[in-house]
Amino acid sequence: MSKMLFTPLELGGVTLANRIVVSPMCQYSADHGNATDWHLQHLGGLSLSGAGLLMIEATHVEAVGRITHACLGLYSDANEAALGRVLAAVRGFGGAARIGIQLAHAGRKGSAQRPWLGGRALMPEEGAWPTVAPSAIPFGEEWPTPRTLSLDEIGGIKNAFIEAARRAVRLGIEVIELHAAHGYLLHSFFSPLSNHRDDQYGGNLERRMRLPLEVAAAVRAILPRGRALGMRISGSDWIEGGATIEDAIVLARELRTVGIDYVCVSSGGLEPRAKIPVAPGYQAPFAHRVRVGAGIPTCAVGMIVDPLQAEAIAASGQADMVALARAFLDNPRWVWRAADLLGAEVPYPPQYARASPRAWPGARLIHIAGTMAASEAG
Repeated sequence: MSKMLFTPLELGGVTLANRIVVSPMCQYSADHGNATDWHLQHLGGLSLSGAGLLMIEATHVEAVGRITHACLGLYSDANEAALGRVLAAVRGFGGAARIGIQLAHAGRKGSAQRPWLGGRALMPEEGAWPTVAPSAIPFGEEWPTPRTLSLDEIGGIKNAFIEAARRAVRLGIEVIELHAAHGYLLHSFFSPLSNHRDDQYGGNLERRMRLPLEVAAAVRAILPRGRALGMRISGSDWIEGGATIEDAIVLARELRTVGIDYVCVSSGGLEPRAKIPVAPGYQAPFAHRVRVGAGIPTCAVGMIVDPLQAEAIAASGQADMVALARAFLDNPRWVWRAADLLGAEVPYPPQYARASPRAWPGARLIHIAGTMAASEAG
């Protein structure tokens, strides 16, 4: 049986043991941007999953760029120290996963409640803060109107990305991913639906993608050798008049020229009215279009659940990597099941080796049952 999923991949001098990525997943559990014990257990467990790359959640480059009061940040010395404590513990567990981080600015989608509290915009009495955007266009009908960024403020945000990247480098993080999808700030500059500027950062596609490209080039310039740089981009806004896959291909092509090593192709999140045809692997075709059209390594993400599905994406050349999120929350040992099914081997922590298929027949029974259940659900 094919096992492309378990072949190594090199990204900008960083070698991944396999092509499975733990997708960045917001935990909404930080304290003033500081990582907590929740992050220690969350990342610590996933570092032992067997995935080739473990991405730390969307980590914000400014306090006002957070989605919620409880979002992770990397904009202060306290943030850096708190995340450093977590990473020291995670590395001490001895997992083989490379560690990456997604740097983000929420833009007009900031100042929100945590999802399990409703996810709506915060009220003043809840500690709301003013949000910023390329244009004064609210995210939705019940969201406040953001303030239009001045040119000087845009320069300040670029510097915030650079400084957060410097902090990530000091923390020994090997892969940095810039978040330019899901309706957050860099994506809102890219989309014609949210960017109505008439200066060098708005108008045609070339000007709308200027800020993502400038941020990418600036971060690339400060990264030492042996650190990989990626960007999560959007393959579609899923609404008439929005950004398209053709736009994404142009952006990815330009990102490659400024030194981006890969793009993770997601979609949606810019417009609450968008109708997204969610289905297993529904965004993988976007990753394939970008991979072929821009000549850059891609990561597919979105409703990738079954190991055979993930293997098919990698083996067919749709994408170079697959990123899983909720599948890992449901089963942090997903990689073990995939390896057994595909005839590959992944290292087990010695404390858990007794649960490997070689040592415990029950492991294979669990893996088979899980695969049958996934197939029936599909």
